Amino acid sequence: MTKKQKKVLTRIIITTLLLVIIQFLPKNNIYIEFAMYMIPYIIIGYDILKKAFLGIIHGQIFDENFLMAIATVGAIGLGDYREGSAVMLFYQIGELFQSYAVGKSRKNITELMDIRPDYANIEENGEIVQVDPDDIEVDTVIIVKPGEKVPIDGIVIDGKTTLNTSALTGESLPREVKEGDEVISGCVNISGLIRIKTTKEFGESTVSKILDLVENSSMKKSKSENFITRFARYYTPAVCGGALVLAIIPPVVNIIMGNVAMWMMWLERALTTLVISCPCALVISIPLSFFGGIGGASSKGVLVKGSNYLEMLAETKYVVCDKTGTLTKGVFEVTDIHAENGFDEKELLKYAAYAESYSTHPISKSLKDAYGENIDSGKVDDVREISGHGVSAKVEGKNVYAGNVKLMNKYGIRYSNPDKTGTEVHVAVDGKYAGYILISDVIKPNAKEAIAGLKQSGVEHVVMLTGDAKNVADSVGKQLGIDIVKSELLPSDKVSEVEKLMDEKGEKEKLAFVGDGINDAPVLSRADIGIAMGAMGSDAAIEAADIVLMDDDPAKISLAMKISRKTLSIVHQNIVFALGVKFLFLLLSALGLANMWWAIFADVGVMIIAVLNATRALRCK
Repeated sequence: MTKKQKKVLTRIIITTLLLVIIQFLPKNNIYIEFAMYMIPYIIIGYDILKKAFLGIIHGQIFDENFLMAIATVGAIGLGDYREGSAVMLFYQIGELFQSYAVGKSRKNITELMDIRPDYANIEENGEIVQVDPDDIEVDTVIIVKPGEKVPIDGIVIDGKTTLNTSALTGESLPREVKEGDEVISGCVNISGLIRIKTTKEFGESTVSKILDLVENSSMKKSKSENFITRFARYYTPAVCGGALVLAIIPPVVNIIMGNVAMWMMWLERALTTLVISCPCALVISIPLSFFGGIGGASSKGVLVKGSNYLEMLAETKYVVCDKTGTLTKGVFEVTDIHAENGFDEKELLKYAAYAESYSTHPISKSLKDAYGENIDSGKVDDVREISGHGVSAKVEGKNVYAGNVKLMNKYGIRYSNPDKTGTEVHVAVDGKYAGYILISDVIKPNAKEAIAGLKQSGVEHVVMLTGDAKNVADSVGKQLGIDIVKSELLPSDKVSEVEKLMDEKGEKEKLAFVGDGINDAPVLSRADIGIAMGAMGSDAAIEAADIVLMDDDPAKISLAMKISRKTLSIVHQNIVFALGVKFLFLLLSALGLANMWWAIFADVGVMIIAVLNATRALRCK
């Protein structure tokens, strides 16, 4: 509890005790009774009266402080001293509860996002020195000990360890890193000491961008929040005007009819109306619901840049995905080896790896990784790259050709056609066909689950756009259950395809694009909602996106949609509940069936229930 909250709690306790004591004291005349009740009233309500007075001076009259001040001062003016003091007391109890609930929500999110490093370790004259992360330049070697946060993005140059990434991704499974691996700031080093060469400045690192996104998310308000802001702007003056009419018109009519004594009753009803009509429940609970939804999403590794995007997710009917790096790992791996003519698989892979050993192409790297043994460069010579075909080389004195079907045709070598899809590497040794190796961009483990989850979440059209070959794209699309596959596209073609879909969809339907590469940035900006991969995605894609998946798991999209729908459901529940109860009690008050005590429930009680309901947005399985 904060210092300010403790002060309010102390005032509440003192006021409650005084009001209880006053009930047992003799009240010889009206002036003594007035003086008795004024002491607890001033103790509990002086700050509300002060805010109301300052609001009037600055022209900001119609707010909850003004309503409470007018209602309680009016009740005291009518001789209802106990009711006036009690209304102010219960209002402050409700405000304290609301303040505590909001503070608790913020604390939960702060704890979930407690990733800002306090310092970075560098080595000076053989000693480890702690410095401000802001002072660290690119290519500086920093040291991260066990138990410390990684302060800046970089590459491990010495040591190996296990990293806890839960604060970033929401995943509890630790990640093993070794020399040569990239690491991002915000992770916690669990086991060994590592040295990292920084690749970014602190301000550009992952941790800084995440904190900036979370801190600025409240700036982009949803339609529901904007509605409540506009509603309160007109609602409060309208209610004050209604209360004034209630206090004047019926008494005047009664006076005309000869019943002078009725004006006190109508004035009391008008004051009760002011207490009931206070819009706190809506003004507080709606932003708190979205704040909770964004916080709940961030704890699961989904960063939402504003409540407007969280709200739009619930209306998403089209999800368009890039393939490489989004639905697939973006890393080429050997997926099939088919040996022929007396060669075995290991021998085939060895000849291909040796022939490709001097190339830096991703396909060549995947062949060397699959071979898994050190390559003796002395066994390879006369390496020639044949553009658009492949390579030829002498491996252990034998002529080896490794490449596509065009290479085999060039040298008149008969080859076999694979029955699976992927990039084909055909190998021939001394003019004899040895077989083929298939290399594919491996589908992410959760990709199929992600597509199924999207359809269960109400997405009607799942589309995949890729620059890959048609047969490869169609194969991936079929495996994942994607509705529409568009292949062999340039970055500009992707924008055109998204624009066509934007024209086709309904006015209230939203389109989300999911991508990771720098070439996806224009499409991410063009879509209603841009979703970027945060772990392996490019800075340009993350910058252009509205939502960032910190662990690159596409299954998190349907989770984010679930959080969005739950948050919107809570918002709608609070709006209907608060307005329904208030309008009911306003009617009862006008008819004389609700007194000041009922008014307290209609204000404070409704606010507490709405705030409690709003905090549910933080929790989503």
